[in-house]
Amino acid sequence: MAKKEAEVKEKSREAAASSSASGANAVAFLKGTKEELAKVVWPSRQQLISESAAVILMVSLSATVIYFMDQLFGWASRQVF
Repeated sequence: MAKKEAEVKEKSREAAASSSASGANAVAFLKGTKEELAKVVWPSRQQLISESAAVILMVSLSATVIYFMDQLFGWASRQVF
């Protein structure tokens, strides 16, 4: 693990040195981007569906609570004014 970290640090030092010497290097940027995307752990289809459903449910629940709170405060303000 320490060897891998040392390699990553060395690569980032080399990239910093080369980018500062040659300015913004698009090829190096794209190569770095590709390397970083290879490290991403993409969710499975089932995870994607279940987590999306959870987000939609929570947003719907929050919107409903906000709607009813708005109605309550509207009713209360009409009683006062």
